[in-house]
Amino acid sequence: MSHYPAIDRFGVIGNLETVALVGMDGSIDFMCFPSFDSPSIFTKLLDQARGGHFRIAPVLNEARHKQMYLPDTNILFTRFLSAAGVAEVSDFMPIGEDRVVRRAKTVRGEVTYRMVCAPRFDYARAPHRVHRTSDGVIFESLGPTPVSLRLRASVPLTLDQGDASAHFTLSANETATFVLEFATPEGESPSAQPHYGANAFKATADFWRAWVARSTYRGRWRETVNRSALVLKLLTSDRHGSVIAAPTFGLPEELGGVRNWDYRYTWIRDGSFTLYGLMRLGYTEEAGAFMRWFEQRCDELEPDGSLQIMYGADGRHQLVEETLDHLEGYRGSSPVRIGNGAWNQLQLDIYGELMDSVYLYDKYGQPISHDMWMNLHRLVDWVAANWRRPDDGIWEVRGGSKEFLISRVMCWAALDRAIRLARKRAFPAPLARWLAVRDEIYTEVFTRFWDPQRRAFVQYEGAGTTDASSLLMPLIKFISPTDPRWLSTLRAIEADLVDDSHVYRYRPELAARDGLAGSEGTFCICSFWYAECLARSGDLQRARYAFEKMLGYANHLGLFPEELGPAGEHLGNFPQAFTHIGLISAAFYLDRELSRGSKH
Repeated sequence: MSHYPAIDRFGVIGNLETVALVGMDGSIDFMCFPSFDSPSIFTKLLDQARGGHFRIAPVLNEARHKQMYLPDTNILFTRFLSAAGVAEVSDFMPIGEDRVVRRAKTVRGEVTYRMVCAPRFDYARAPHRVHRTSDGVIFESLGPTPVSLRLRASVPLTLDQGDASAHFTLSANETATFVLEFATPEGESPSAQPHYGANAFKATADFWRAWVARSTYRGRWRETVNRSALVLKLLTSDRHGSVIAAPTFGLPEELGGVRNWDYRYTWIRDGSFTLYGLMRLGYTEEAGAFMRWFEQRCDELEPDGSLQIMYGADGRHQLVEETLDHLEGYRGSSPVRIGNGAWNQLQLDIYGELMDSVYLYDKYGQPISHDMWMNLHRLVDWVAANWRRPDDGIWEVRGGSKEFLISRVMCWAALDRAIRLARKRAFPAPLARWLAVRDEIYTEVFTRFWDPQRRAFVQYEGAGTTDASSLLMPLIKFISPTDPRWLSTLRAIEADLVDDSHVYRYRPELAARDGLAGSEGTFCICSFWYAECLARSGDLQRARYAFEKMLGYANHLGLFPEELGPAGEHLGNFPQAFTHIGLISAAFYLDRELSRGSKH
């Protein structure tokens, strides 16, 4: 098997419609283009031999590699340091433009570089041809969907079997610029202008710094929280307002395992938490755009009033899952999947998460419209009629439907927030019926899902073990964070699922079988939920300790994955919006409570 870099050795750049992952060796090893869920053009991260990449790196012996973001931006610098010289490659994607800009610069000495641009279109399934232009080359896909990309370069290029390469030498303060973009007639692209690279760099830096300046967070972990906000913004579609779960597909939850999913879509669950996180930081404009995306989905409710659990970033409904058998998979982790078969699962928790975010947006953002309320009315009526159904649960298990605790709790939240919203806004609603159902769910949770022997709320009736999603119970105000039943549940979660500062989302060997072979790592958002629950229970010092220990598992740029493996390695799709949302929420609450305590 080929050598694969660790998942945490990458930075991410983007233009608010797609991203590229840039390794510490100066190689773009993953990129879908022009949208998050478009077919990939570089996917070396999933197949070193066949995937395709775009590398710019100096030819230096024993160079040390460093990577950093220009502060308060998503402009990435990859630096190479050696006794023979210092070189750096800067990477960014101008906002609102379908192009990647890469600049090589010698900082000290005289350095020779090698550039290789080797696209592999349509998930490395489509052949392509290449021809020269006056200042670069054009790659043309010969697959079912025609795509043409131009590589514009300030140095001469060599063509070899469909790839473009260059050898060039730069003295101190000299630069070489490369722009990869959609092919347009020569002379029509802004990148043809003499100083395009420098001007685009300044405009991109100005955009990100102005965006970060809008954050209202001024707390203890400002730099960390701002980086998480910048990640969420990178995963936001400027065109549609939606936020994807992660920009990658196929990265494994267990090395060599089969849990390799496509996360380039918008989940109602993740989106609801994202909206909440954006509002907490003062990004009401982004929250409003996401709410308009939600409103469009509510206009498309199923005839019975139900929602799908996830959609394409553009709102499309069908996300048919297929496998890419020609790709080896990251470190042999196969199958590599695109699409996501969970799109037609039943997950009752999404209704509570959606209604909670709508309620908060109406309170802190803008009042929702009459038409949206009428659609939500239908949706909540559906919840009131269907809350008892077994479902696939918040974690999208594929081992058969069950009656999960968190699904019940979130159905309660859906009804509770709808009742509050109707009363606050004087919306028409069958309040007596909704109240009766809400209270019935509440009572059932305390009877059917409470294990008196363990003194804990369990994953499902009779399970005997806990689920980390229960950490949401106090966070959505189903139960007081200091209620004796909750505190004993928290102790049971610690016994079942907590390993130092890390939290497993569930133990498939002990509880609900998830229908999949193998195991998985600890789930990063659950670790941040755990820290926040400790803080809400009043144990601020232990909460801070758990939170700050988790911060140490970010990569060198402050980016988090979905999961952490046995050696603390990054696993799953990367970077993961859900994890950064949990970080923001925990940092916000913990900072506020620590500040209150210091004033007394």
